Amino acid sequence: MSENREWSVGCRSYSRIMTATATATATATATATATATHPTVTLAPPLRRVDSPIGRIELIGNGSAVVSLTIERDGTLPHDGDDERSDAVLDRAAAQLSEYFSGTRTTFDVPVTLCGTEFQREVWARLGELRFGEVTSYGELGLSTGRATAGRAVGGAVGANPVPILVPCHRVLASNNRITGYSGGNGIPTKVWLLNHEGIGHTE
Repeated sequence: MSENREWSVGCRSYSRIMTATATATATATATATATATHPTVTLAPPLRRVDSPIGRIELIGNGSAVVSLTIERDGTLPHDGDDERSDAVLDRAAAQLSEYFSGTRTTFDVPVTLCGTEFQREVWARLGELRFGEVTSYGELGLSTGRATAGRAVGGAVGANPVPILVPCHRVLASNNRITGYSGGNGIPTKVWLLNHEGIGHTE
């Protein structure tokens, strides 16, 4: 993982930063006025789609970080009906993902904001420490969080990762290097591709 990686493990701090500035206050006032006059007016978050060998990828941001990464399943993405509206952060993420899939990048330094429970964020932080081609097990993750017997909870946290690939949940296997599942894209075939791409040995 890049030493320059920007991490935020919750959404509240971002909200406080935004509302603490005069510019954000003025924007919020203008938005409230517009909404009162035109109730259907909303500010949609930045969104960008990227083609990849494992299917299209949908990136969503909050203006300063990536908050969601979704790999298409059965040819569809959650916001296929919405127009793309990228920003500098999503452009940077898209470029780095393209480099990763082409084999010229092994680390990401895109800022991400991870919203979840304290336990989920702790597991995701451990995932963020895994390097390209490195693997861990659910049991090892549990031990690293001080919950050696919380295998099912660890698995749930890994599966709930909101930004796969950038936070590499595909690098988690059972203790015998067996793939037990994957929540991204088309499931196990997607995980197999990612593991093969990084030269990680595994069994299905």
